[in-house]
Amino acid sequence: MKDKYKLKLLAVLMVLLSIANVLWGSLDIPVKDVWQILCGNEIEGHPAWSIIVMQGRVPQMLTALLTGTALGTCGLLLQTAFRNPLAGPSILGIDSGANLGVAIVLLLLGGTASIGNLALGGHLLVVVAAMVGALAIMALLMILSKLLRSQVMLLITGVIISYVTGSIIQLLNYSATEQGVHSFVIWGMGNFASVGIERLPVFCALSFLGLLLATLLIKPLDALLLGDRYAENLGVRIGRVRQMLLLVTGLLTATTTAFCGPISFIGLAVPHLARLALGTSYHRTLMPATMLIGANLALACNLLSTLPRDGSIIPISVITPLIGAPVVLHVILKQKNN
Repeated sequence: MKDKYKLKLLAVLMVLLSIANVLWGSLDIPVKDVWQILCGNEIEGHPAWSIIVMQGRVPQMLTALLTGTALGTCGLLLQTAFRNPLAGPSILGIDSGANLGVAIVLLLLGGTASIGNLALGGHLLVVVAAMVGALAIMALLMILSKLLRSQVMLLITGVIISYVTGSIIQLLNYSATEQGVHSFVIWGMGNFASVGIERLPVFCALSFLGLLLATLLIKPLDALLLGDRYAENLGVRIGRVRQMLLLVTGLLTATTTAFCGPISFIGLAVPHLARLALGTSYHRTLMPATMLIGANLALACNLLSTLPRDGSIIPISVITPLIGAPVVLHVILKQKNN
């Protein structure tokens, strides 16, 4: 009953933060006028305000909410599967694959690419490149997972992949144009505002699919807490669960990185915040709490990014480490003391 009460409080906080993200932004629009716009009314003398609220703030709020939920869930799945409190969405190198895809497009191809008579460019090409890069690494990991029975070896393989892709990106940076490097750095800062109203349905569909698949892993993950042998005695197929876990984390990481850029520390810190809040390791309550805390943290970061109030936005990757790093340090110190 106590856990249910905490989950309800987290849900209420998520609703309040969602409302705050729509009411306040980088441009100062009176709250009463925002409410009028949400009710479908135009503000006389300020036609651009409707576009800012309906095509800017609302999609940005939904993007932050789903991104935080997805990354927090990925972190929980990986920390349980690898029994490593410092495992996160970036640990398998899937987001590194997305980084490499974008680096090839921006640093090597100059931001444009042609496939037959079809020419791609701009944000659409960046999203496609990031998605292809992330899914390619995910496919490689799924093949290797059949060859490597040890999850520790798979984890090490992910780290190696990250180093290799990082080296290739550095090489591309060395020979790229100044404009290409600038564009890649801007993308790497992360941005919840990059998902416009036209791309929001695709982003939401992929995110919801990944989160739905994650909920199907609740029972197997609870069994894994007791050890692989015990889980197998309960009828859990360890290899199949591992493949499913890679698919879910790969899909969610690929989606969030492709659309929003790399968002650090949320996936690493949120599961620990959920465990501290609930005091349990069982996923029946821990996973909903992780989803809610991830959403709340991303919404809070998005709200903080608008603090300059002059039309500019602080990059998300500047804010998330300030919140996530103390949590990770707490976990490291706790592990050392134990």
